Amino acid sequence: MDYAGAFCVTTGFGVEQKAKFFEENNDDYSSIMIKAIADRFAEAFAEYLHKEIRINYWGYTKEENLSNEDLIEEKYRGIRPAPGYPACPDHLEKKSLWELLNVKETIGVKLTESLAMWPASSVSGYYFANPEAKYFGLGKIKEDQLISYSKRRGISLQNAKKWLSTNFAE
Repeated sequence: MDYAGAFCVTTGFGVEQKAKFFEENNDDYSSIMIKAIADRFAEAFAEYLHKEIRINYWGYTKEENLSNEDLIEEKYRGIRPAPGYPACPDHLEKKSLWELLNVKETIGVKLTESLAMWPASSVSGYYFANPEAKYFGLGKIKEDQLISYSKRRGISLQNAKKWLSTNFAE
């Protein structure tokens, strides 16, 4: 049986205020550390949720007992890709996730104009459970592919080029 899901998690609420407090007290080190730690917690939260889904909620790997090294090497079944990364380079897909999961209303995470998540220290993406699911990079696309993509998305060619600029082969 295959499973597919979507998620958004955050550990970022209050981090900006705490970092600003440190900065105002000339403690740049603590400001940097609070942001870095919040980012790591958000990634850990996403990974923990993925583990819970694999073992308890969807239960397709109930016997999973991986070491920390195995988890880091992603030796578990399935993948956790995210919009804006090589396998899913189009940040516009975050809008679909936000609508599907009702993210803003449910947990308060918003998308900025540039589709960054606010607060920072938030992670969103997809869960795919197929045992053959593997990460891959999209690579470079040519103008004919960009034109086709923009038509299918219902967006202008200029907008498609903006969001896929790192993948466009000129």
